[in-house]
Amino acid sequence: MKITKDIEIEDLVKILPEAVAYLRVEGIRCLRCGEPIWGSLEAAAKDKGFKDKDVTRFVKELNELAIKN
Repeated sequence: MKITKDIEIEDLVKILPEAVAYLRVEGIRCLRCGEPIWGSLEAAAKDKGFKDKDVTRFVKELNELAIKN
């Protein structure tokens, strides 16, 4: 499954559990106080103030991470 900016966080974590650590390092916590944060990757990034170019980078790097695993 190719990762896109529209992927739901829930689906991303299911197909690529390593995404949790990646997103945390980038400043996007997809789990907060034991409660998951749902919505798209793009929405989560924009909610944290990231720009379109950042979302594009996240998608690229997450796809690269998925290929490695």
